[in-house]
Parts: sequence; C-alpha cells; structure tokens
Amino acid sequence: MSKRSTSPPPQAAGAAIIKRARASPPPTNNQMIISSSGDDRNKGLIRTVQRTSSLEAPIVSLAGAHSGELFSCRFDPTGQNIAACSSDRSVSLWKTYPPNTNYGLLTSLHKAPVLDLQWSLFSPILYTVSADHTLATTDLTTGQRVRKIRAHREIINTIDRTIAGGAGVELVATGSDDGTVKVWETNDDGETDKTAVATFEIGCPVTAVCWSADGSSLYIGAIDNEIHVYDLRKQAQVYSLAGHTDTPTSLSLSPNGNFLLSPSLSSQTLIHDVRPFSPSPTRIHRSLQGAPAGFENTLLKGAWSKEDDGRRVAVGGADRMVCIWEVESGRILYKLPGHKGTVTAVDFHPKEPIILTGSKDGTMLLGELEHSVVV
Repeated sequence: MSKRSTSPPPQAAGAAIIKRARASPPPTNNQMIISSSGDDRNKGLIRTVQRTSSLEAPIVSLAGAHSGELFSCRFDPTGQNIAACSSDRSVSLWKTYPPNTNYGLLTSLHKAPVLDLQWSLFSPILYTVSADHTLATTDLTTGQRVRKIRAHREIINTIDRTIAGGAGVELVATGSDDGTVKVWETNDDGETDKTAVATFEIGCPVTAVCWSADGSSLYIGAIDNEIHVYDLRKQAQVYSLAGHTDTPTSLSLSPNGNFLLSPSLSSQTLIHDVRPFSPSPTRIHRSLQGAPAGFENTLLKGAWSKEDDGRRVAVGGADRMVCIWEVESGRILYKLPGHKGTVTAVDFHPKEPIILTGSKDGTMLLGELEHSVVV
C-alpha cells in the first residue's frame, strides 16, 4: 500500500460552481427545444427531462477549494452539507443545495494530508484523521478544533463512528498502518477522551473500519486481504470474511445492516452477508466488476444508496468514472464520467437520489440519478 506524500499548505482559495445545465429550483422537469432548422421552429423536437432532486442542475461541479487530490467526501446526516478532505492538508465545507457555496476551508487541523473524515451523528462535530498520526475533532459552529490526539504510531487511513446502544455515547474507531484499530469515546461537547477505550491488534496495516448496525462489532479490512470481525464486548475477533485476492480499500454497511460492501485493489467489489445466520457458507452475497482499482494502490471508498433502502451501490475507479450497480441483479446501472482523475470517494445523499463523487483532480461532482425502481 502506498503512502500518501505530504503537500505544502494550501493557498487561499475561493470556491467555484460550474452549472452544467440550467434549471429553476426546485424544478420538476426541463424542456429542451432541438431545432432541425435555424429558421423553422415548427420542426423542432421538444425533449422533456424529468428532474428527481432539488439540485439546481442535474450535474453540479464543486471546485476551487483544494489544490491537491481528494481522499474522502461525505454528506452530513441531514444531507444539507458536504465535507471533503485533501492531500493539501485542508478540509472544505459546502452547501448541498443552491447556491452551493464553499462556506468553510479548515487549513490548520493537521500537518499532513487528511485521509478520511466522518460527520458526528448527533452534534455539529467533524472527525478527521491524517498521515500525521492524529485524530482531530472540530466544532463546525465555530470552526475551531476541539481536540487533537496522537492516536497511532503510523498513518491513520480510516475512521468510522456509531452511537453506543443505550448509553447514547458516540464511539469513534480509527485504523492505522501500525496494525491496530482503536476505539475512542466522545462526550456531548465533542471532546474525545485521550485514552482509547479499546485497542485491537490486527498484526498488519489496516485500510478500512466499519461499525455494525448495533455498534457492538467492528469490521476491519487489512492488507492480509481479509475482513476481521471483532466483538467490542469480548474484545476479541469472532470471525473473518474471506474472498478478496487483494487488499480491501473501504467498508460500508447497508442501510438495513445486513450487508457489507468492500471494494479491493484487485478491482473486485464484494458484498458480504453479515446477518447472524447467513444462507451462504462463504457469506459472499454478490461479486461485482466494473470499477478498476488501477496501479496507484488508492484506497477507493464505496457507498450504499440510502433513499431507496440500499438497492444500489457505487464505487469510483481509476478509469475516472463512477460505477453504480443494482445490488440484487448485480448489473451495472450507470458508468458516470466527468472527472479528470481517479475517483477516490463516493457518497449517496440520505434523502434524495443524488450521488457525490470526489477525485484526484481536486474536484467534486453532484449528480442527479433516477429513482430506483421498486419491484
């Protein structure tokens, strides 16, 4: 797995929006007149484009904030805001809906590339991890960093969070090249305890972590090509998920908590059945092809659709496109172009058929999808 190089601090930058289609928010459809003759409007073709979201246009580009490649981008739990992190050591904050402003650029959180981030589930807090071995929590109401912890001995590749059952406490898990996963507890003020409440020794660099639906277990991807499942209460591994021939690059749990999405460096994307009693001995529900990982060993991040209860999954690729599959059939629904570099991260809007993509070209795209067909 390649190490991400340190980039110089970003220069002051504004944000630019490129609107690729004209629409009036919130539109329901657009009519385009395609004329067969410049002088004869009667022979024109009228095409109706059905709109499915409240975006200003079917495709919106978010650009200008970063001078380096993007490693992660995510919607907040409400879908109103977007955060992205970059090799230029900064984190940008955007509005999802018009006028899609870049209302924040956090440049002093870390001293090395910011590799992953997560929004808090119940407070205006953003968690970020970096190649400088630290975990930072930032209060987005003030833009100030609340706490910074030297969480690991090596690069931290991945982060996830969950609400602990009953207690209402937010738990944060971080995975590192030092071969460990650590669990941290966060209070109501966004302050993370300086001492981890649990540490799991995986024995090789960790590339991905993901909480189970009830917050009692952790799924951990590592360069041994396996996904290790640890029980937080037992503080031990309970089983593992096999099937990959190369390193899993990210882990994402389906909205119903029954399936786990895992792209890999072999360009194979697997969906694992993580229900307590799986009908499959291998626990492999689907094997998907179509998103090439490339030769750069980039930790590509996949995602599940949310507004249709997880009927679609998406992963970006080194072909500069985003591949979206239908889960039950395994067929490719879309191959979305638009980026000029490897698509490193994707996320789905929590309430509308909108996909967010981030790329090594330093930009993000918001794209409107058709509603999923319920059979």
